[in-house]
Amino acid sequence: DALARLDVEYPMLFQLTNKQNGNVTHCGVLEFSAPEGNAFVPYWTMSNLMLPEGGLIQVKNVSLPKATYVKFQPQHVDFLDINNPRAVLEFTLRSFSCVTKGDQLCIPYNDKKYYLEIKEVKPADAACIIECDVNIDFEAPVGYVEPQRQAQEIAEPVKPDLPEPQKAQVNEGAEEAPKFIPFAGGAQRIDGK
Repeated sequence: DALARLDVEYPMLFQLTNKQNGNVTHCGVLEFSAPEGNAFVPYWTMSNLMLPEGGLIQVKNVSLPKATYVKFQPQHVDFLDINNPRAVLEFTLRSFSCVTKGDQLCIPYNDKKYYLEIKEVKPADAACIIECDVNIDFEAPVGYVEPQRQAQEIAEPVKPDLPEPQKAQVNEGAEEAPKFIPFAGGAQRIDGK
């Protein structure tokens, strides 16, 4: 009842702040089932806040703009082994309500966990990703080394061995080719008459 009387925007988004080190992240709410004065926070959120189990956080209701662009950086080169990383990421992001610059997300895929750091968020450092069209981009993974290309010796270009062009010849005494005459053949009826 108290929430209904307050001027709260939906979806309900919250800013979580670890007062000991100043780390900030944003999240949505799954359900209001924790005892009063307590919040059950996922482990990855606690990791982003560098919060020990049972630690204190400040929770503040906020309104975030809709995201238009998010850039991720995989934390290991193994992420490149995924066939379609954009589709995997988009599927995983369906369970998130907002993103914050500097956070790390864990993407479980094929019995392996891939970690991505959020490097950039537009239009603000934190944004809502519910029911919006977000452009996703990737930075090179941490530890990725661009493959070295072999420097080929620059030589004169090789000309292909082509036959000499031939000119058309005109035979003056040859007969003219027959011309096409439409519907010149015989026919049969399908009904047998």
